[in-house]
Amino acid sequence: MANKLEELIINEVCSIDYIPLTPNMLFEDIKYKYKEYEGLDESVFWKAISRLEKNLDIAFTKKGKIAKPSEVGLFKGVFSSSSKGNFGFVTTENGEYFIPPKFTQGAVFSDTVVIRRFDKLSKYFGKGNEAEVVSIIERGIKTIIGTLVIYRNGRNTISYLEPDNERIHLKITIPQKSLLGSENGDKVVVKIVKYPNSEFDFATGEVISNLGRADSVEANYTAILQENGIALSFSDSALCEAREKEKEPINIKGRLDLRNEVIFTIDSYEAKDLDDAISVKKTENGYILGVHIADVSHYVTHASSLDKEAFERGTSIYFTDKVVPMLPKELSNGICSLNEGQERLTLSAFMTLDNYGNILSTEIFNSVIKSRVKGIYSELNDIIEKDTESEFYSKYEGVIDSFKIMLELYRILKDKGEKKGAMELESDEIKIVLDDKGRVLDIVKRERGESERLIEQFMLCANEGVASFMYNAQIPCVYRVHDEPDREKISSFAIFARNLGIDVSPLRAKNTITPSQLSLILKDSEEKGHLSIVSSVLLRSLMKARYSSLQKSHFGLNTEYYCHFTSPIRRYPDLSVHRILKAFLRGDISDQNIGAYEKFATISAQMSSDNEVRAVHAERDIEELYKCLYMKEHIGKELDCVICSVNSFGFFAKTDKLCQGLVSIESLGNGFSYDRENQILSRGKTVYRLGMQVKACVTDVDISLRQVNFTLVSDKSSQKSNIKNENLGYVKKDSAKQRKKEDSHRKKKKSSYFNKHKRR
Repeated sequence: MANKLEELIINEVCSIDYIPLTPNMLFEDIKYKYKEYEGLDESVFWKAISRLEKNLDIAFTKKGKIAKPSEVGLFKGVFSSSSKGNFGFVTTENGEYFIPPKFTQGAVFSDTVVIRRFDKLSKYFGKGNEAEVVSIIERGIKTIIGTLVIYRNGRNTISYLEPDNERIHLKITIPQKSLLGSENGDKVVVKIVKYPNSEFDFATGEVISNLGRADSVEANYTAILQENGIALSFSDSALCEAREKEKEPINIKGRLDLRNEVIFTIDSYEAKDLDDAISVKKTENGYILGVHIADVSHYVTHASSLDKEAFERGTSIYFTDKVVPMLPKELSNGICSLNEGQERLTLSAFMTLDNYGNILSTEIFNSVIKSRVKGIYSELNDIIEKDTESEFYSKYEGVIDSFKIMLELYRILKDKGEKKGAMELESDEIKIVLDDKGRVLDIVKRERGESERLIEQFMLCANEGVASFMYNAQIPCVYRVHDEPDREKISSFAIFARNLGIDVSPLRAKNTITPSQLSLILKDSEEKGHLSIVSSVLLRSLMKARYSSLQKSHFGLNTEYYCHFTSPIRRYPDLSVHRILKAFLRGDISDQNIGAYEKFATISAQMSSDNEVRAVHAERDIEELYKCLYMKEHIGKELDCVICSVNSFGFFAKTDKLCQGLVSIESLGNGFSYDRENQILSRGKTVYRLGMQVKACVTDVDISLRQVNFTLVSDKSSQKSNIKNENLGYVKKDSAKQRKKEDSHRKKKKSSYFNKHKRR
C-alpha cells in the first residue's frame, strides 16, 4: 500500500493543476478524492511523506507546504568530482550545476545528492549554474581500490588508503585489525564501513582483498578490471546453456539457402569470433551487396541466462593480451562464428545499389551460409598490391573474381562517402607486441589497408540499409546516433586549426556546421602534415556517438539512418536489432505488442551506451598500463615528441610510439600563462602549442597511476608565434572581466596533478 500511496502523492504533486498544500490538507484531499483511501491511516501517510522527502520526490516550501522540488530550487542528481580539486558537478534533469569546494558537504564521486541552486543575491552566484549540496541520498561507492600507506607516528601506527581514482577525494583510515595482513605499498580493495559526517571528517574502511604490490603489472591489471566491473567468467547456468546450444543441429527449414553462393569472411589473422561474411554480384544497373551476419539471436533467446549475461556485459572487450567476450566461447568462437567450410545460420541483408553507390533497396532474410575461405586482411592487401605474383593468390583462387568486384564497389562507396562529406578521422590505434612472458617488446601503429577499408565500407552500407529498412517498416530499432557538435567547441577548434596554418574558411561558408566543412579541413591538414593532431583535437570537439531508440541522424557519417547490425557476437545493440528484425520477419510485431519492443529498444540503447563507455575506459586503461611499462624501460632517454594536449598545469607530448608524458608547468620555469581558447602556454616569445615538435627526457613513470613524466630538452618555442584570435561567428568573446577572473584563479591554483604526485 505504501508504494502505491507514494506514487499517488507524486502524481498529485506533479499534476498541472496542483496548488501547494500543507500535509494535513493533502491528507484530507486524498481521502476525499480516492475511495480506496477513505480509511487511510495518518501514520502511514506521514511515513510515505517522509520517504518521499528524503528521496527528493517532494519538497517543502518555507511555509511548510508540499511542492515539486524544482519549485523550491532543489534538484537531484549524481555528483561528479574533478581530479583537479575538491569542486565538482552535478547532472540533473534541469542541466549541469557547478559545486564549489566549500559546498560539496562531503559528497564524493558518483554519490546521488540533493542540490540547491545559489540565490541571485549570493556572492557565489555567477553566470553559470552554481549550487550547493544539501544532502546525500545514496552513496555511489561501496568499495575503493588504491595503494595502502602505513607509517608510524610516535607510538601509533596509522594506515590509510590513497585511491587510484583521482576523482575520489576521500580520506579513508583503516584500523590495524582490518588490514587483512596487507603491508605498506600493497594495492588493495577497501570496503567503506563508515562515511565521513562532513568534508573534513575521515571515512573508515576495511581491506577485503589484496591485489599485490602496487607497482606490479598483475595488481594493476586486476585493479583495472575490478574498477570497471569487468567480469572474466560466466555463470554456470550461462555456460551450461551455451554448451547445449553448441550441440544443436543446423536446421535450415524456412531459411534462404546460400550455401552454394560465393560468400566468405575477411578479418584479422587473430580473429576467432567471425560474425560477418560478404558476397557481391554485379548487375546491369549496379550491384547487389550481401552482408551475412551470424544469427546470434537464434541461440541467445530473450530473458535466457545467456541473454542476461550479454545484456549486463554489453560488449566484448579487447585487451592487449586477452579478449573478454560478451558470449561464451562455445558461441562466440564456435556455433555462431562463420568459420570456413562450416554451415552457419545467418541473417542476410541484401542492398541493391546503383553504379554510384546509392542504396536503392534493402531486403533481409533468415538464411544459411557456408563460408568459402577465411580471408585475412594482410594477405588480401598483398594480393591487391601484387595480384597473381602474391604468395597468397592460390588460397583465394575460388573467390578472387568476387573479390575484384568487391574492390570495384568499395571504391565507388568510398568515393561516394568523400563526396557527401562523411568524416574520416585518423585514429592512433596501436598494437602492443608482447613476448611469451607478457613483457612489452614494442609498440607499433596499426595500419589499415584497402581490405580493412573495404570491410568497413560494406558494414557501413549494411548498417545504413538496415536502419532505413526498419524506419520505413515503422518498427522499433536501436539506432546509432551522433548529435551535431557544439558551436563553441567548433569555434575553438577552428581557432586552433587556423593557428596551425590550416584553411578554416569552409566554416564561414554557412550558418550551420556540416561534416563536409570539417572534411575539407581534415583534407587540408593532411596535405600540410598535421592530420593526426588535428583529428585528435576535432574528435574532442565533437559529440560522442551513442545508442538511442529514437531515430536521429549520424553527424559524422552524414547519414539520416544508421544502426549497428553487423556484430551481434560482440555487441548487444546489434543483437537487439536482430531480435526485433526476426520478430518482424515472423510477423510477430503488431499494434498490440509493439510497445513491448519499443521498451526493449529503449532499455537496450541506454544499457548499451553505458556499457560501451565502461568498455572503452577499461581498454584505454590497460593500454596505458602497457605503455607505462614500455616507457619505464626508457627512463633517462631523450625522445622526439609532438605536443598533443595543452593545459593550465603543463602540456602532454606524444612520442612516435604514441606514448605520452606530461611536461609540468613548474619544470618550464616561472611566468607562463595559459590561453585556453588558443590552447597555448606562453611566456614572452616562448610559446608551446598543439602540434609543436619537442625533444623530451623521460624522468619518471608511475605504473599505479599510469602516468609518465617528461622534462623538456629542446623545442622550437623561440619561433615567433603567429596566433590570431579571430571570432569565427559561432561564439562570443570572453569579456575582459571574465578573463581576468580566470587568470586570477589559475595563479592561485598550483597543479594538483603534480602536487599529488610529489607527495607520493
